[in-house]
Amino acid sequence: MSFSGRVKEELARMCPRARHCRLAELAAVTGMCGEWREEETGSLSFSVHSENIAVVRKCFTLIEKTFNIGNEIAVRTAVRRNLQKDSSAYYLYASGECLRAVRHADVQAVCCKRAYLRGAFLSSGSMSDPGKSYHFEIVCNTLEKAQYLQQLMQDFGLEARIVRRKKNIIVYLKEGDRIVDALNVMDAPVALMELENVRILKDMRNNVNRKVNCETANINKTVSAAVKQRDDIEYIRDMVGLSGLPDGLRDVALTRLAYPDASLKELGGLLENPIGKSGVNHRLRKLSEMADKLRDSKEVQYDQETSNN
Repeated sequence: MSFSGRVKEELARMCPRARHCRLAELAAVTGMCGEWREEETGSLSFSVHSENIAVVRKCFTLIEKTFNIGNEIAVRTAVRRNLQKDSSAYYLYASGECLRAVRHADVQAVCCKRAYLRGAFLSSGSMSDPGKSYHFEIVCNTLEKAQYLQQLMQDFGLEARIVRRKKNIIVYLKEGDRIVDALNVMDAPVALMELENVRILKDMRNNVNRKVNCETANINKTVSAAVKQRDDIEYIRDMVGLSGLPDGLRDVALTRLAYPDASLKELGGLLENPIGKSGVNHRLRKLSEMADKLRDSKEVQYDQETSNN
């Protein structure tokens, strides 16, 4: 089962104790995947249809715990097979005058807002696998419903966004910490802990990768610098020789040629008269400047010979 499916299974098992919260969650379910109808007898009815049987089960449970089934309200359920899509659709039909309490549910209290968001996600929401990406969305068929959901989520500090996708309006979250907060709001502690564990593992992996990349970059930088130092020293040796260099520069030059992989600190300890890292760096910079001047003079000489010819 997908992560989104496990979240819905957990939400489907959670039933509010308070009647007003059950009405709020029923209002969300009927608003997202239901249809209301005024019967010829004057009573009210609604039908809920979903490809997720957990939605229909949850709707039945909420009705059963809120109303007196058989006396005040009639409920029927059915399963219809869609041969073209090779999938099943589950239907629930309920009728009764008392259902007006669902249609006009007061979603003002914090607990009722939580229940409404839970019902909305259960009915038409989905989440991506947190191991791959962070994405939470609820599909609405009207902009009005999307804006209402967005406002409810903002009441909990969830900065949800709205985007149009074909004929539907999507209310979504992309940040991992916001999705954790959304699961907390909807009372899905098991899914919340699973998501947090995935986030911790991903953060650890990312930190390790950053450290490895940083160390690799430093190693590459050190190796590149050592190669250039050796090239500069070899150029000086081939052009004018190393014997005429001051003792300190000659000592560093010969030691670098003998130990091309040594760090500056190691190089300083290998000299006849050991010095620190900054001293080694200073002498190598002097050698580099000397090599650059020799190259420049060589180019000037070459340009003069070319112009004379």
